[in-house]
Amino acid sequence: MSEQHTYRVIVRGVWDGLTEEARARLLAEADRHGMTSMRFTPEGSLSYEPSPLKHFSMRYVVVCDAEDGEEMAAAIAEDQAETALRALGYGFRDLRSTVTDLDTMKINYKPASRR
Repeated sequence: MSEQHTYRVIVRGVWDGLTEEARARLLAEADRHGMTSMRFTPEGSLSYEPSPLKHFSMRYVVVCDAEDGEEMAAAIAEDQAETALRALGYGFRDLRSTVTDLDTMKINYKPASRR
């Protein structure tokens, strides 16, 4: 059995070919998809700025075999993003991902300050 790693994946893209209905829905829901909505979840969280309505990002937590690595985590997250955006009726293009392996991430702790 292979070791599992947990990855945080940010999928970024550009809105493209949005219908007027989709654009209106995105603008109406923009306050629910701003800076405070940026969370890493297995189902993904969508965030974007309403003005201009151009770029978006989706944040995912992906667990997969460590031997498959970051490339597989990115592919899984991008597939989930495509599926979710299509289901919502949102046009998009130029998906790209940034992946962080939480199991190999080095954390630099700051020493406690002296008083």
